[in-house]
Amino acid sequence: MKTQHKHLLQRTYLVLVFGFMYLPIAVLIAYSFNENKSRAVFTGFSLKWYASLFHNEMILSALGLSLVLAFVSAIIATVLGTLATIGINSMSRKAQLIINNISYVPVVNPEIITGVSLMLLFVIVQKMGIGGENGVFGWITLLIAHITFNVPYVIFNVGPKLRQLDGSLYNAALDLGCTPRQAFFKVILPQLSPAIMSAFLICLTYSIDDFMISYFNCGTMQTLPIAIYSMTRKKVSPEINALSAIIFLVILAIILTSNAMDSRAYKRNQKAIRRAAAEQ
Repeated sequence: MKTQHKHLLQRTYLVLVFGFMYLPIAVLIAYSFNENKSRAVFTGFSLKWYASLFHNEMILSALGLSLVLAFVSAIIATVLGTLATIGINSMSRKAQLIINNISYVPVVNPEIITGVSLMLLFVIVQKMGIGGENGVFGWITLLIAHITFNVPYVIFNVGPKLRQLDGSLYNAALDLGCTPRQAFFKVILPQLSPAIMSAFLICLTYSIDDFMISYFNCGTMQTLPIAIYSMTRKKVSPEINALSAIIFLVILAIILTSNAMDSRAYKRNQKAIRRAAAEQ
């Protein structure tokens, strides 16, 4: 009897937690199909807010900028972070500890501090005469800012996977005649690829979602979160519900894709281990 009550309480608690987390999103998605502008009464099903969204030039322009910025910054941050992780892994234990602790700072730092500090740095650069008559703020400052806060996430995703690798495989590749570059691309990189892809997807989602750091470093440009913020200051349009629903579904698809890739890589590694054990 006590066991049944315990299971019931556990399930109730689980339902409440997930309901608290996802019920607001479900309501948002439902009202994105509301025919009326009302945020309290659902009057009927309609796709007109989605149609209106795709005719809103300001949103489309901000969306295009955010997507290009996210992909470019995520690619650069993933490359830099992976190379930094390999370099950190070759250091002494004490140096690794110091560098890893330093890398935590941008992650645990409040975004407003990171945004303001980057803005002040770019202001100093502008006062040095760099940036021309139009100033330094714009695409380049946005890109640098996004790369800056994304690189630590790559380090913390790729680092644990790199430490789990069997170093003897790399040495064996060198003994078999591979150059260090060939050994890296043929032995190390394939094993790191799931972690690298996960890091890339995390950078992509963080970059699309970022508001605070972009707000201080965008100049006259508008990313999607900034455009949404400017729209909500005037009036909450049902177009925002439609846009938020699309963003949520895209990010959900990215997360599911990342998890599926990790699961597939894990199963492939387990099969390889069992095959190697059977051959012995």
